[in-house]
Amino acid sequence: MNDAAPIRLVADSASRQRARGEARVRFARAGARSAPERAFETGGLRLRFPRSDAECEAVLVNTGGGMAGGDRAKIAVAVGVNARALVTTQSAEKIYRCEGEPARVETRLLVEPGGSLVWAPQETLLFEKASLTRRLDAELAADASLLIVEAAVFGRLASGETDVAAELRDRWRIRRAGRLVFAEALRLADAAAALDRPAVGAGARAIATILCVAPDAEAQAPNLRAALESVAAEPGEPLDFGASGFDGMAVARVVSPSPSRLRVALIAAMLALRGREAPRVWA
Repeated sequence: MNDAAPIRLVADSASRQRARGEARVRFARAGARSAPERAFETGGLRLRFPRSDAECEAVLVNTGGGMAGGDRAKIAVAVGVNARALVTTQSAEKIYRCEGEPARVETRLLVEPGGSLVWAPQETLLFEKASLTRRLDAELAADASLLIVEAAVFGRLASGETDVAAELRDRWRIRRAGRLVFAEALRLADAAAALDRPAVGAGARAIATILCVAPDAEAQAPNLRAALESVAAEPGEPLDFGASGFDGMAVARVVSPSPSRLRVALIAAMLALRGREAPRVWA
């Protein structure tokens, strides 16, 4: 007879299994079209390639349904000479409550001479007590084009979750022909409290940055501004933005209390900058 006390297994936040996902893809010109030349995926990240015309479209899928504390995702996208590609996500990326380590996402973009890339993931949704650290690095040839559309939503607003104590750290570094042309670091330590400040978000819960780096980007800035002004003038929830063109770039910041209002603005901005509709999965 064994009188030993039963063994109790206790799983703390440090010992829980963490998700690791990685996706890499390279696009190349194939006659009049662009197509995936190489693709790699592991962990919970998958790549899907819907039928498309001259511009190849790739959709990132997180089979885990979201990210929690300690999870890691690495994404690398390369666009070859004269190739054109658009990369988006199947749905909004959910960042759940984190205990200890934040969730981390690392994205690397490379666009070779004459190439064009649109990096437009759907919104990142941060839940209460979520913590996300993101890093985006991009290398462009002198005549390459890159459009980045990144949006974040704080709280499940439809469920009444508006006072969200979530944390977002975001770091961007963009280099063109080897020269650093755009760098920024964002930290929202207590998202709802920060966004309630009049000089920060004036009550916004959905924010986005649009960055276009291209030979004609500065000339496109008025079109970007006009598209956002048109949405802001429509009846409904308020939409605030700022847009400018400089040093071969067009940049816009957009905020709103309403994620759906923000999405309408982003779709209008993409149409203005590209002359094409938003990715089909955004519909």
